[in-house]
Amino acid sequence: MQLFVNDLTVIDFSYCCEQRGIVGESWIVDVLLEGELNEMSMVLDFSVVKKQIKSIIDNAVDHKLLLPINNSMVSVENSTTQPDSEYVDVISKRGSYFLQSPAQAFAKIAAETINISSVTDYLTKIIKAELPENVKGLSLVLREENIDTDYYHYTHGLKLHDGNCQRIAHGHRSKIQLFKNEQRDFTLEKQWCDRWADIYIASEADRIEKSDIQLSKSAHSTLTDEHQYFSYIAPQGRFDIAVPTNVLDVVDCDSTVELLADFICRQLKKSYPNDSIKVIAYEGVAKGAIAYD
Repeated sequence: MQLFVNDLTVIDFSYCCEQRGIVGESWIVDVLLEGELNEMSMVLDFSVVKKQIKSIIDNAVDHKLLLPINNSMVSVENSTTQPDSEYVDVISKRGSYFLQSPAQAFAKIAAETINISSVTDYLTKIIKAELPENVKGLSLVLREENIDTDYYHYTHGLKLHDGNCQRIAHGHRSKIQLFKNEQRDFTLEKQWCDRWADIYIASEADRIEKSDIQLSKSAHSTLTDEHQYFSYIAPQGRFDIAVPTNVLDVVDCDSTVELLADFICRQLKKSYPNDSIKVIAYEGVAKGAIAYD
């Protein structure tokens, strides 16, 4: 007997890519279970699937930076300055990123590449270990949202968030809808999606001096004039990141989707002061914020 739940959850995360650097992503998760009926004549109670399995997936990868630890582009070591924290150095062809975060902000995946296949294998092993004996088979489908217009991938962190959004390197794959005088403008949408392609979005308020950043010794010997530095203390601990300028956009606000929508609206209003502007900004799949002027 098989039991399925489509659209069980959406995982929003970032991952390290040798070509693209740190990339924000959003994947929808479908689950299929196979096994014998239990004493309730069920393979597994739907409430268990929706709560327990979703929780396992969320705890494993959601709002984390996924590290392909079999790839030499990534190095990880324990922090010498913060308890229960780690230094992560990422050397990609697009640029070098250096982080310090609580260890729970990272997911170490034994693979050369982070992709749907490697993350599916990683999650399948974790979930199978928690399933009851009558469940003999598990199939996960991780998939991107079908978007027929332009979209962008961004990475950020929210220092004021009391949940996992505070992690300084998690992200999303998001579409956007921009309207000028109540008419959708696909040209403007493409311009913003090009601007924020595989971008790190930082808040100016979180900028610090190079002398105050907490990173690995190797990172300090590798930093260049092209790096900019950001740090904050949130409920889970201290977060630090050094990001090269070519993959960075620094905004004058926090990077919640509400304030990003407002930021885009304000930028467009400067260019088109006599036009009405409406911004529908998405944060991953099927959620977002609307700003207008």
